[in-house]
Amino acid sequence: MMTEFFLGVCVALIALTFACMARAAVGPTAMDRLMAINIIGTKTVAIICVISLVFNEDFFLDVAIVYALISFLTTIAVAKYLQTGSLF
Repeated sequence: MMTEFFLGVCVALIALTFACMARAAVGPTAMDRLMAINIIGTKTVAIICVISLVFNEDFFLDVAIVYALISFLTTIAVAKYLQTGSLF
């Protein structure tokens, strides 16, 4: 019963991820696109965590943490680049 619920949650998150992809493609400013890509990364981490619950595997949580760190650092780097024009 709960497995079907979690899979439904994953399907809903994937549908919302596609909506964010549309915002990333259409967004009028670079910051809108950056926020959409950041939200996609956050939803991906949530999907990985739900999959970890479905399969009862702790390894997926480690993958989610690493993905979240990479997504966060990438967002910070792109935001700095958009603000100043250089990374250093």
